Amino acid sequence: MAPIRLLTFSTLYPNAARPNHGVFVENRLRHLLASGEATSTVVAPVPYFPSRDPRFGDWARHAAAPAAETRNGIAVLHPRYLSIPKVGMSVAPYLMYVAMVPVLRRLLADGNRFDAIDAHYFYPDGVAAVWLGRRFGLPVVVTARGSDISQLPDYPIPRRLIRGVIAQSAAMITVSAALKDALLALGAPNQKVTVLRNGVDTALFHPPADRDALRRERGLTRKTLISVGLLIERKGHDRTIEAMAKLPEFELLIAGEGPERDRLAALIARLSLTDRVRLLGARPHAELPALYGAADASVLASSREGWANVLLESMACGTPVVASNIPGNPEVVRTRDAGLIVKENTPDGIVAGVRALFDPLPDRAATRAYAEPFSWDETTAGQLALFRRVIGV
Repeated sequence: MAPIRLLTFSTLYPNAARPNHGVFVENRLRHLLASGEATSTVVAPVPYFPSRDPRFGDWARHAAAPAAETRNGIAVLHPRYLSIPKVGMSVAPYLMYVAMVPVLRRLLADGNRFDAIDAHYFYPDGVAAVWLGRRFGLPVVVTARGSDISQLPDYPIPRRLIRGVIAQSAAMITVSAALKDALLALGAPNQKVTVLRNGVDTALFHPPADRDALRRERGLTRKTLISVGLLIERKGHDRTIEAMAKLPEFELLIAGEGPERDRLAALIARLSLTDRVRLLGARPHAELPALYGAADASVLASSREGWANVLLESMACGTPVVASNIPGNPEVVRTRDAGLIVKENTPDGIVAGVRALFDPLPDRAATRAYAEPFSWDETTAGQLALFRRVIGV
């Protein structure tokens, strides 16, 4: 049987300037292609911005993305599209679509052939993808990732266009059952939606060979918590930092970067936690296993997630989790060996969750064993079956 030829389409994809951006999309695709039963060319649009001046933050990093690159053996294009800050939400799908038409036309003229478009994130990416699919005669499968379904439909124009994606896509994937329920509430037919959770690379994320040495290298002397994620409001790092004021025997590592950094640093200083809370900045994906392995537990205080990859990554390293009680998280954290779901996503709720997890702390080998069945194999098999059904082979 010939491999399925995919055009993977998403703004959520890493590039040389932002190597951790959308790494979960890249990871799922890597494992799919490793099956040998699919190929892909990635079109990962990047907002146009005229300056690489670091004072412009994320916009400058977008500008620094290469026009094309090869990542993990996968050809990736980063064509530019016009994005208008603050006022562009309503027109973003159209601007993306218009900019991508010549890109796809050129790919086809160069002899590339595709069986389907594999799109990630419903808005604006999924909207542009179904329009491209209609123009070029390609079926489109769209994966819901989180806020594209849990938040953006609150706005009238995105809601209407997302419903258009539901109607025009050949099939839809969600990374959690909670997201499927949200899609069904928007009018999606049950038979068009498949739940395929994110997996974890258990070869990369594994317990350290010498955990004591890792802790010594990082100067960790107390019970250690770790929180991994962008420094943005919805990740709730401020709640975890405030909890630390009532956990005097603990220290906290925060791995991530983002616009909340200055505010979080000020909060750490105001609470006199500079000796126990460290902002590590953005860390390479390959460095995360050592950080998880050195910690005693992970904390995720997010107010919204689709499927939180950091939970499984931590567990695969033998490190249990304390996670907020939001849709999706209870699907990941199902036994005490995995960790605990807090009753209230507040500083006091986190304190109570941490105290309960450490009384007593699960055996690290049991936590690793819990994570092992969550490899990518099942997700890869599900994707192959779905794409074959869509293209009729």
